[in-house]
Amino acid sequence: MKNENKVSTYENPFLPEPARIVRTYHLTEDVKFFQVRIADMEKALSFKYKIGQFAMISVLGAGEAPFSISSTPSRPGLLEFCIRKTGIVTEAIFRLKENDMIGIRGPYGNGFPVEQMRGNDILITMGGLGAAPLRSVLLYCLDNRDQFGRVILLHGAKKPSEMLLREEFLSLKQRQDLECHLSVDKDDTGNWTENTGVVTTLFPKIENLVPSSTYALVCGPPVMYKFVLKELLKLNIPKDQILMTLERRMKCGVGKCGHCAIDYIYTCLDGPVFTYWDVIHMRELI
Repeated sequence: MKNENKVSTYENPFLPEPARIVRTYHLTEDVKFFQVRIADMEKALSFKYKIGQFAMISVLGAGEAPFSISSTPSRPGLLEFCIRKTGIVTEAIFRLKENDMIGIRGPYGNGFPVEQMRGNDILITMGGLGAAPLRSVLLYCLDNRDQFGRVILLHGAKKPSEMLLREEFLSLKQRQDLECHLSVDKDDTGNWTENTGVVTTLFPKIENLVPSSTYALVCGPPVMYKFVLKELLKLNIPKDQILMTLERRMKCGVGKCGHCAIDYIYTCLDGPVFTYWDVIHMRELI
């Protein structure tokens, strides 16, 4: 009997889809926002992904690299990325303009467990480039507001000029169905009216949290995890309901190169979303 689900041996998992840059602009000096659309409109509208997954972006002649998808699957057709300039591939991406072409393949990774998260409160803590993957979660929760309880956002940055998507998050503070707290270590503008201090100073602002029905999502620089995790454990949030997205060392996206392997774990396949339990047993993840 013919197996209709069998993948053809001729399919190439490394073949990217051509995509066009629709919009791009600087978020900070070294981070740019990219909004792209797969060239084939049917494929663009049918591109399915989960919040927390990533895609590989390629530039002809420069190579490819993995990037978190910052948009939400509840808004199909366009894909959004926040990309920091760190090397050859990202420098090539930064030189591209609107209407230029790139390659996209994916999506990859496990994503956040949306089915388990539904009906629960969502506490999102982000810092630095951690805003990129967690923006997808936030927008998804807001687009499907009736499926979740409280939605709480804690966003920290070194200074206002380095806070990714600052204006977007400031505008979201006006929503009555979102508890949004923003903080910077130091004000470099002279007109910052939000909180001042590291992101953990925002935790006392969370009142009447019910730990058993709360999912805590965290992403940020490595130094942030130690202190944020300590605060989450003080709140008695179950360890399997503390979720982190970690994309260190990923390269091919499909578990073939072994670049992201840690013992028996492949970050690109088993992650990038891990629970606190995973981190306890695999400390190299952070």
